[in-house]
Amino acid sequence: MDYLVAGLGNIGAEYASTRHNLGFMVLDAWAQASGAVFMTERYGDVALVSFKGRRFHLLKPSTYMNLSGNAVRYWVNKLGIPLENLIVVCDDLNLPFGTLRMRKCGSDGGHNGLKDIAERLETTQWARIRIGIGNNFSRGGQVDYVIGNLSEEEMAVIPGICERVIQGLKDYSTIGPDRAMNFLNAKPKNSGEVV
Repeated sequence: MDYLVAGLGNIGAEYASTRHNLGFMVLDAWAQASGAVFMTERYGDVALVSFKGRRFHLLKPSTYMNLSGNAVRYWVNKLGIPLENLIVVCDDLNLPFGTLRMRKCGSDGGHNGLKDIAERLETTQWARIRIGIGNNFSRGGQVDYVIGNLSEEEMAVIPGICERVIQGLKDYSTIGPDRAMNFLNAKPKNSGEVV
């Protein structure tokens, strides 16, 4: 059973520690924990992780956030991934920092990366995991906020957030989407997350 997990972000060292790159951070953490190595391929960097007979193709698009759909569509088609086995991981301004929300389908919620994927795939029938980054910015400051670097306090809890998302992805493939959603959407106990 094959899955495509697309973590959204922007390529380049200048974006590596920004709020908009949480999708990349999750995939980097999973690859590192699994000993997987990203290879530069068409439209992005790709790594392969196995878990209990499932194969997860991890994709970090190189198309920049607002054009993520090109990469996702290409790899869905190339790998023959059914849309129910596509999961997109991204940041979300509408959720408090560290809050996780998984949905089996739905709107883009104003996220340009999700919007582009929906347009390229011509459907919203694919799962997404949104990681809250909060909205602590003044009027007109949204762009600077999302491509701004995470604070030291925020960076300190990123490993725990990544760990929970990775567990949710594993759950999605083994015990099903509904139970994965129950796990990810519940507020963690003693998480130390900044909310």
